[in-house]
Amino acid sequence: MLDNFSVDRFFEALPYMGKGMLGIFIVIGVIIGVILLLNKLTTRKKSGK
Repeated sequence: MLDNFSVDRFFEALPYMGKGMLGIFIVIGVIIGVILLLNKLTTRKKSGK
């Protein structure tokens, strides 16, 4: 299984993997931000008597 493993190719692929992971975290952050914003905009305020 590891017979064809090349350290040089692994290090060449690291920037692509890093960009992919960064993109995933950005998308997750945007989704969380939209959910928080929608939650703030749509919650009903309690009327205290």
